Amino acid sequence: SGRGAGGEGATHPKTPGSYLLLTLHRPSNVDNTERLNEILTEIAAGANQTPILFPVHPRTRQKLESSGIQLAAPFVVVEPLPYLEFGYLIEHSKGIITDSGGITEEATVFGIPCMTLRNSTERPETVELGTNELIGSNSADIVPAIQKMLGSHWKKGSIPPLWDGHAGSRIVKQLETLLVHST
Repeated sequence: SGRGAGGEGATHPKTPGSYLLLTLHRPSNVDNTERLNEILTEIAAGANQTPILFPVHPRTRQKLESSGIQLAAPFVVVEPLPYLEFGYLIEHSKGIITDSGGITEEATVFGIPCMTLRNSTERPETVELGTNELIGSNSADIVPAIQKMLGSHWKKGSIPPLWDGHAGSRIVKQLETLLVHST
């Protein structure tokens, strides 16, 4: 793999809020070369010169390599990251472009704009209350969504009820209640 400015092996953007974070791994977005290339082209166009930090999932990397798709600036391609480092990048990004469900939850908790390249999500609370918006599968919707994100016109969102970090104590309380009533 090549090393250089933008593309493969470039260093992470250092300034918080100066980059977009991209993850793609769903078969519907990466298995078809034409679809993958279309998504990446639209993302690059929408981002203009804003760096796009792209920790590449193994499935996506394999497709990029087998199809000959080359990524250059504004993409900054990195290996998949450990959870804490990735969480730091989520928290300090200008916005997130993803097809993942879990990342939309973290974006909501951190208050980071998030666009999901899918028609539906198993985490509707991130759309209804959080900072996530479903962009769908129409590639023409990607550029306007990124421009809205970069222009700071994204919805603010709120943290859904019960996402307060106290789930463990609520579980203990329920277990204690169950144990008391079962004896």
